[in-house]
Amino acid sequence: MRGLNLSISTVTPVQGRVAAVLITSASVAMVCVNVWVTAQLPQPDYTPLPFAPEDVAGTAFPILGALLAFQRPRLVIGWLLCLGGLFSALNSLTVNLALLGVMREWTTAPKVLWTVAGVSWSLTILLLVVLLPLLYPDGRLPSPRWRPLVWGSVAVLAVEAFAMEFISSPERSEPHPFTLFLYTITNAVILLAFVSLAARFRRSGPEGRRQILWPLVAIATVIVPWVLGNPVWWLASFTIPLVPLAITFSVLRYRLYGIDTLVTRALVGAGLVGVIGGVYVAVGTASSLFLSDVDRIGGLVAALCAGAFFQPIRRVLQRGADRLLYGSKGDPVALAAELGRRLQHTDPAGGLAAALEVLRDGLAVTGTGVRFSGGWPEEATAGTLEEVVRDIRLVWHGEPVGRLLIGPPGARRLPAAHNERVIAALTPYVADAAHAVRLVGALRRSRERIVTTREEERRRLRRDLHDGLGQSLSGMAMSINAARHSLRVSPETAERMLSELRSGMDSVTSDIRHLVYGLRPPTLDELGLAGAVAEMAGSGATVEVRGELSGLPAATEVAAYRIAQEALTNARKHAGATTVRLSLERGEDFLSIRVHDDGVGIPAERRLGIGLASMRERAAELGGTCMITTPPEGGTMVEAVLPVNLNVEI
Repeated sequence: MRGLNLSISTVTPVQGRVAAVLITSASVAMVCVNVWVTAQLPQPDYTPLPFAPEDVAGTAFPILGALLAFQRPRLVIGWLLCLGGLFSALNSLTVNLALLGVMREWTTAPKVLWTVAGVSWSLTILLLVVLLPLLYPDGRLPSPRWRPLVWGSVAVLAVEAFAMEFISSPERSEPHPFTLFLYTITNAVILLAFVSLAARFRRSGPEGRRQILWPLVAIATVIVPWVLGNPVWWLASFTIPLVPLAITFSVLRYRLYGIDTLVTRALVGAGLVGVIGGVYVAVGTASSLFLSDVDRIGGLVAALCAGAFFQPIRRVLQRGADRLLYGSKGDPVALAAELGRRLQHTDPAGGLAAALEVLRDGLAVTGTGVRFSGGWPEEATAGTLEEVVRDIRLVWHGEPVGRLLIGPPGARRLPAAHNERVIAALTPYVADAAHAVRLVGALRRSRERIVTTREEERRRLRRDLHDGLGQSLSGMAMSINAARHSLRVSPETAERMLSELRSGMDSVTSDIRHLVYGLRPPTLDELGLAGAVAEMAGSGATVEVRGELSGLPAATEVAAYRIAQEALTNARKHAGATTVRLSLERGEDFLSIRVHDDGVGIPAERRLGIGLASMRERAAELGGTCMITTPPEGGTMVEAVLPVNLNVEI
C-alpha cells in the first residue's frame, strides 16, 4: 500500500469475480433479512418507507461496485463500493436486530449487536465517505500530503466504533460528551475528504473535471438530507443510488476501467426485471380479483403477458441505454440512418469518404480508412490513421474489395460490445461504397485504355498500311513495269519477274488478312458467334447455347468472343482444368457468357492479370459486367453480361 496506490495485486481475475459475487450476494441477503426484521418493529418516526437509506446503500453500492470489480478485480474503486455497501447492510441489520432484542427482552445479544453495529458503521464511513472521495477516480491520493488524513480517519473511526454503545444504547438518553467530540472530528475528516475531491477537480483538465463532476453532484444530493437530519433524511433513499450510478457512468463514459459491456447489460437486465415483474404482478393481481376461482389460469395468463413483453421491451431498453450512455453518435441504428441520408446526396466517388467519416464519429476513433485489394485506387482515410488497431475484410457479393482499417480510440470511447454493433451495422455500407469507388476507378482507367488503345491501333494500321502494304504495292508496280519492258527483249527475265510478283501478291494478301483478323475474327462472319465459339473451344470443352444468337450487334459479338477466348485460355494454361463448361444465353436485352472450369480456382488476395482485366474492360466498354469468382463447388467461374441493345458510341 505504498503511496496509497491501492490495488489487490495477488487477486486473480477469477478470484476477484467470485469475491465480488459473494460480497454482493451477502449484502443483498442481509438487506432482505433486514426488511423482514424491520416489519417486526414499530414504524420509525424519521421515515414513512418500510426500509431505511442504509438498506438502499447496502443494495446499490455492492451491485454497481461488483460491476466495476468484476472486470478489473485489482482496482480499488469497485471494492470500496462493494465493501462499503456490505458494511452498510450489516450496520442496518444489526441495529434493527438490537432494537428487536430490546423489545423482546433478549439478555446478551443486544450488547454484541450494538458493538457490531458501531464497527460496521465506522467501516462504512471509512470506505464510502473518506477513502472513496480521496482515491477516486484512479485509486491514488491527490498527493502524499493527504496520507495523514487517511491514517487519522482510521484512528478516529476505530475509537468511535467502540464508543458507539454510548450513543446507540437505548438505556442512555443523552449522548456521551466524548462521542460528541468524536463526531465533530469525524465530520471534519469527511469535509476534508470532499475538499480533496474538489481540489482534484480544480487541478484537472476538461476531461478530468467531467469525470469528477457527476459523482460530486450525486454526493451533494446525499449530503443535503444528511445535514438537515431526521425530518428529511429518508429522502436519501432515493438519492443514494445516484452516487454509485454517477461513478459507474463516469467509468463507462470515459472508460477508466473498461466495464462497458457489463453496465449496458446490467441496465437492460434491470429494466427487464422491473418492467416484466411489474406486468406479472399487475396481471396476477387482476386475475386474483376477477378470476379467483381459476387461480391456475390467472397465473398462466400473467406469465404469458409478461413473456409477450420481453423481446419488445428488451429492444427498447437496449436502444434507450445506448442513447442515454453514449449519445446518438454511438447508436448503430441512428448512424446507419445518417449514413443512408448522406449517401443519397453524395456521388459514388464521394460515398466512401462519407461512410468512413460516419464510422469514425460513431466509434470515436482517431481515424478510419480502406486499403483496396491490388493496391488501387489509393488508400482512402478519414481522420488520422497513424496506427491500426482493427483490420476487417471487406467483401461485396462474395468479391473481396479491400480491408477496413480502424485507428485507436480518441478522447471519447465506446464499449467493446457497442463497437461491434456499430461495425456490424456500417461495414456493409463501407463495402458498397468501396466497391463503387473501385468501379469508378476501373471505369476511368478503362476509358483511358480505350482511348490509348484506339490511338495505338490507328497508329499500327497507319504504319502497317504505309510501311508494309504501301511499300509492297509500290514495289509490285515497279516490278510490273520492268516485266513489260523485258517481255520482248528477254522473255525468261519477264517470266522470272512475274513469278516473284506472284509471290509478293500472296504476301500482301496474307498481310491484309492479318489486318482484317485483328479488326474482327473472320469466323464470326463465317460461322456466327455460336459456331465460332464451338470451333475455338474444340473437343476439350462443352458448349451450350440458349436463345437465338443471330442479329447481335457487331461490338457485342466481338466482346463475347474475346471474353470466351480469354476464359478458355486461362482455364487451360493457368487453372489446370480438365473439364470446362461454356454457355451462351440470349435474353431479351442481354447476352450472358458463362465459363466454369474445375481448376484450382482464384486465391482470395489475388492481383488481376492482363487477361482478367481485359475481360472486365471489354464488358465495361459496352456497359456490361464481368465477374470472376470461385464458386462453392470449386474451380473458377467467369460470368459476363453484355447488352444487346447498344445505344453508345464505341
